[in-house]
Amino acid sequence: MVSTLDDAKRNAIGVKLADVRLLQQLIIENEESFLRESTDEEISNRIRDFLEDDRKNLGIIETVIVQYGVQQQPKQTVTEMADQIRKLMQGSQLSFFEKVSQHELLKHQQVMSGLLVHKAAQKVGADVLAAIGPLNTVNFENRAHQEQLKGILEILGVRELTGQDADQGIWGRVQDAIAAFSGVVGSAVTQGSDKKDMNIQDVIRLDHNKVNVLFTEIAQSNNPQKIQEYFGQLYKDLTAHAEAEEEVVYPRVRSFYGQSDTQELYDEQADMKRRLEEIKAISPSNPEIKDRIKDLANIVMDHVRQEESTMFAAIRNNLSSDQTEQLATEFKAAKSKIQQRLAGQASGAGV
Repeated sequence: MVSTLDDAKRNAIGVKLADVRLLQQLIIENEESFLRESTDEEISNRIRDFLEDDRKNLGIIETVIVQYGVQQQPKQTVTEMADQIRKLMQGSQLSFFEKVSQHELLKHQQVMSGLLVHKAAQKVGADVLAAIGPLNTVNFENRAHQEQLKGILEILGVRELTGQDADQGIWGRVQDAIAAFSGVVGSAVTQGSDKKDMNIQDVIRLDHNKVNVLFTEIAQSNNPQKIQEYFGQLYKDLTAHAEAEEEVVYPRVRSFYGQSDTQELYDEQADMKRRLEEIKAISPSNPEIKDRIKDLANIVMDHVRQEESTMFAAIRNNLSSDQTEQLATEFKAAKSKIQQRLAGQASGAGV
């Protein structure tokens, strides 16, 4: 019963997230190109700020995709559109003003895509909302960028049409846009800091939160179809999380966390995976299943408490910020590969 009943909806959101990642990569390429083309120091500084935010936000988007757990490819039409925009940006057909104008439209598309994913997640499940939570930071920053770009476009447009500098009051509009959005949303992820990515504690905690939501949804449901859907996602998430930790995290922390404590984490996850396989064989309409999942939840949450207290403390005390961010990057990469392998196995088994 590993397959989920809402795979069509979840896959559709996965495709949209893949679209968002592709367009974010294009946004970064555009801004790198603008910096080479711009001759205005203040505009260059604004674009440089955008680029710093957007590189961080690409990391957030990639984290969300791994956290979501459904790997998809972008729509063919979005890929073709991105290729067309890339050619226009690299060519000489468009003026600098026209290129920035196209970029502002791209930012608008990102804002709408982010909002669409959020609204769709509300319809699919609480675990999906938990997984895409960090995307809200990207949505807010893209909206702020969009407002600032409008002011920049007025400056560039006036110069293109008249050959003269625009009224400096337009820069006030840009400043107003910054003030309106700065402080609107804070983020433990990267916003307002020099972090390049989440650290390993952030990423693991996101996984833990999502799993807790899934356990809660199962406990509150008496619908066998919904129980099947939520357990299917729980099975995939816990399996990928556990294997990625065992591949990347536990070997890294063993030297300072201790042999016995680290081995205890391995043993707990072995028990968890055994129980997952046993529950998988139970019909979702069998009253026994919820009791078995409740027992699993107790074991998993004990494991979570140990990681978030003693293991996280050991990581903070023994690894630098750069090292914890690098460990998060390695964990996400491993988890992504595991998710793809699990998806391939499920497809091959016809589930």
